[in-house]
Amino acid sequence: MNKLSNLTKCAATAVCMALCVVLPMALHAVPNAGVLLSPMHIPVLLCGLVCGWPFGLLCGIAGPALSSFITGMPVPGYLPVMAIELALYGLTSGLLMRVVRTGRLMADLYISLAGAMLAGRVITGIARSLIFAAGTYSLELWVSGYFVSSFPGIILQLILLPILYLALQRAHLIPARYIGNNKNPAKHT
Repeated sequence: MNKLSNLTKCAATAVCMALCVVLPMALHAVPNAGVLLSPMHIPVLLCGLVCGWPFGLLCGIAGPALSSFITGMPVPGYLPVMAIELALYGLTSGLLMRVVRTGRLMADLYISLAGAMLAGRVITGIARSLIFAAGTYSLELWVSGYFVSSFPGIILQLILLPILYLALQRAHLIPARYIGNNKNPAKHT
């Protein structure tokens, strides 16, 4: 298996979009689980890593919209901010996974994840300060909302997503990124 087909990428994206609905519902009984664990971030980042930036971008926009339509979470007033943030996660994780080639899968994954998580938080913070909450959004609110209160979710994502990626690769559901001794790049994007 050298490359995922577009049909496989579409199916994987649909599963990730469904997880954007199911995961928050599953954690709804836990107080503040949405803020603490950021359950929609996991399928969107995974979609970008596995399927590439166009599919990650689509999942990041459609996942929260679908969830909002079906469950009311996120609330319509917060949906645009969340869609921008998640779209940036899917887009950036997919782009970075495509261009970062260190020769080490775990390094590629962590660089792509950290870059996507940081880019999504920075750009969404800028959008909130200039558009969605102009004049009322501060650096303290940004740090508190995007780093302090979501710290458990950040740690969860940094632990869980590489494990999921490796599990998919070992199950031969996605192609190996590197062949053999983990030094030779596989022929796939």
